[in-house]
Amino acid sequence: MPDAASVGAAPNRALERFDPIALPTSLSPGASPKLDLPDLKPFGPQPKPHPEPARASESLSLSARLTQDGPEIPNGLVWRLFAAAPDASGKLPLIATSAEANPNFAVPRGSYLLHVLFGRAGMTKRIEFAGLRTRETVVMDAGGLKLSAVAPNDAALAQEKVFFDVYTDADQENDRQLVASHVPANRVVRLNAGNYHVVSSYGAINAVVRADIRVEAGKLTEATLQHHAAQLTLKLVREKGGEAIADTAWSITTASGDPVRESVGAFSSLVLAEGDYLVLARNRGKLYQRSFSVEAGRDEDVEVLTSDLAAPENGEGSGD
Repeated sequence: MPDAASVGAAPNRALERFDPIALPTSLSPGASPKLDLPDLKPFGPQPKPHPEPARASESLSLSARLTQDGPEIPNGLVWRLFAAAPDASGKLPLIATSAEANPNFAVPRGSYLLHVLFGRAGMTKRIEFAGLRTRETVVMDAGGLKLSAVAPNDAALAQEKVFFDVYTDADQENDRQLVASHVPANRVVRLNAGNYHVVSSYGAINAVVRADIRVEAGKLTEATLQHHAAQLTLKLVREKGGEAIADTAWSITTASGDPVRESVGAFSSLVLAEGDYLVLARNRGKLYQRSFSVEAGRDEDVEVLTSDLAAPENGEGSGD
């Protein structure tokens, strides 16, 4: 067997004895070895960032007036503050809203769009807020409109049957935009100053009048429209002043044959514009008819007698 030298291996060495490593002797209580450390400052809590940059230093205070020299509006306002730039969806982010008369919005400085509603009156204003305490007064340039209706000679109407629709003013009817609908009589509607087209309906059929009205800023405009119509009650009876016959189907047309209204019942109450009409009453397969006229402001009962048989059906007579 070759030796280690012939194959390039290190020669075998006999085992040697090593002295044990000297360990430090035990330290006395409280003693510690001296460490050579760099000069470090003692640990302490880091100072907190100043909160001032994270919030607005002052607020945006708002108020509104009907006119430049008018008093502040005490109630009825709705404020909405939007960012001036749209978000990823293309909409303006809503920043704050309030229904107070004098809201205070604590917002960062920047550009905003302010929208204010007062009833049907509204306006939008761009505000550049510098982060300093700011009081912004908005002039609404608005007024009020109070509408009512009467019959000729100022005779009273059943006001619960009178309603108004208010439109913007335009030369062509298709260009008018609805501002307020189904407004009851004697209710104040708050509107931006300007011209409006008003449509008044007495009942729900054909008693309609129209008017163009101007609303002045800071003022209450009152207008009364006149209806040439009357309230009627239709009855099918066997004799004048008799009891109404139930389950009667009614059909009303103009004198020229244009349909006006259809209903079913012993009594048919309705409001019609003045003019000439034809009423048809159908009961138990028989048809009765009568012509009548409506006079403005004259409310009355219209009785159709069973003797007013229009035409027998299936060869039958009146049966009364």
